Formats: sequence, structure tokens, C-alpha cells
Amino acid sequence: MKNLPAKIVGSIVAKKERGATAVEYGIMVALIAAVIITIVGTLGGNLTALFTTVGNAI
Repeated sequence: MKNLPAKIVGSIVAKKERGATAVEYGIMVALIAAVIITIVGTLGGNLTALFTTVGNAI
């Protein structure tokens, strides 16, 4: 019974840390998605120009 307050506080802190971890993972996933979208957009534009040049040369 002496450790009951410590267990309660420990469980509350653990729940808050799990929530913070989930938010951090969400932010990381959003940033990774933004980078992928940017790269694909840039490469897509470059590939379109390349194929247009090759098509016109043929």
C-alpha cells in the first residue's frame, strides 16, 4: 500500500509518454510524406520533359 501513490503517478506518466510518442510518430510520418511528394513531383516534371525531348527527336 505504501507504493500505491508511486504506481498511480507512474501509470499517469507512462500514458502521457505514450501519447507524446504517438504524436511524434505522426509528425515524422507527415514530414516523410511531404518529402516524398516533393521528390516525386520534381522527378515527374523532369521525366516528362525528358520524354518530350526524346519523342520530338524521334
